[in-house]
Amino acid sequence: MLKVWNSSLVIATFTAALIGTFLVRSGVLNSIHAFGASTLGVPFLVFIGLVLVSSVALVISRLDSLRSDARLDSLLSREAFFLLNNLVLVALCLVIFWGTFFPLISEAITGSKESVGPPFFNRATVPLALVLVALAGIGPLLTWRRVTAATLKRMLAVPLGVAAAAFLLLLAATDAARSFSSILMFTLIAFVLAVVAQEFARGTSARRLVSRESWPAAAASLVARNRRRYGGYLVHAGIAILFLGVAASSAFHAQRDVRLGPGQSTKLDGYTITYRRPTAAILDDRAGTGAPISIGAVVDVRKGGNHWVMRPSRNYYAATDGSGGAIGRFFTGDSTSEVDLRWGLRRDVWTAIQPDLSSLMGPIREANRKFGNAPGRVQALIIAALAQRYGNQAPPATFRFIVSPLIAWIWIGGAVVLLGALTALWPAAEARRRRATSLAAARLGRELSRA
Repeated sequence: MLKVWNSSLVIATFTAALIGTFLVRSGVLNSIHAFGASTLGVPFLVFIGLVLVSSVALVISRLDSLRSDARLDSLLSREAFFLLNNLVLVALCLVIFWGTFFPLISEAITGSKESVGPPFFNRATVPLALVLVALAGIGPLLTWRRVTAATLKRMLAVPLGVAAAAFLLLLAATDAARSFSSILMFTLIAFVLAVVAQEFARGTSARRLVSRESWPAAAASLVARNRRRYGGYLVHAGIAILFLGVAASSAFHAQRDVRLGPGQSTKLDGYTITYRRPTAAILDDRAGTGAPISIGAVVDVRKGGNHWVMRPSRNYYAATDGSGGAIGRFFTGDSTSEVDLRWGLRRDVWTAIQPDLSSLMGPIREANRKFGNAPGRVQALIIAALAQRYGNQAPPATFRFIVSPLIAWIWIGGAVVLLGALTALWPAAEARRRRATSLAAARLGRELSRA
């Protein structure tokens, strides 16, 4: 029914992947993901043009083969909701495309680059994401061609009841004013999961009536005999779980930037965080990058009966232009933050540190004056002594603490999506036998024709 539309989506997907490569390789946009110096921009742009023109030409040349006589019989059908789902996903792509390219668009129109930030994306994508999750829940309940209102009402009764109960519980347990859109998202996620669970339960129950199998065996047989259908349901459930992690981590994360001295504490989201002592290491960074100097902290984190230690740090690399002097260049060059993370199914706790090296600037200048021309071994000893000085007499450091709930469920949702896709794509035993029979028949036909 939608051959031209689906072919166009395939073309757009591949073209968008090439555009993403073009963005990070061409330098046309400033981004932390972009490569600073690259000569691949023009070749990729030419390649994108060739792919787009040739693909469109192929579709146009085959329009007669791609046209379908089938039409939508009803807007209240699975086909119609598939199409609506596609349109919402395309709208999300267009919003992200517009926000990403807005600096180039504004420069072309006004002469100055203007960028859009998270508020724009939140306003534009959150409503679309809500609609997408709602469609993912309603679609599986619909039949092909059309569904009657009475049937739909019967199928929606249990999922809507679960969604209503979830909504009331969320209103009672959370601050609705803080993020009402997140509560709506959680409610729709409960609706989708209830729909999927209901479909699995109905199918398994029907299977048991016929085969007299146990519940696990009947469920396994059901999926094995209807891989595409129930693999699709798993994908819907995985998308809902993924959105659960996104919504929770975006709306209910807690963050604090605070300056602490050794022995001082702060509180965040019920956690008591204490800066125990500074650390300073030479050629011994936790990330194994080979950073000459790594300066960090030992941090205690407590909540209830739980207690653990975190070790955020910052790696310092020598300035390649020699700025800062022979000794100081190891402290004034580029630096990277080595975040420490404690993850769990309920929440992730992140810590990062920005050490204050101002107390070392005087000793560094003195070391440059006295040992700037000393042998490398001597300079290494001086650098180690300066790092140790920080460890012994550390001033207060600036910390960033973040508590993000349900981050792990983003990964779990992705895994469920992958499982559902593999389930739907895995060929059934009957299909494998049909292919083997067809191949054997083809070989026999060739042998007979030669005879």
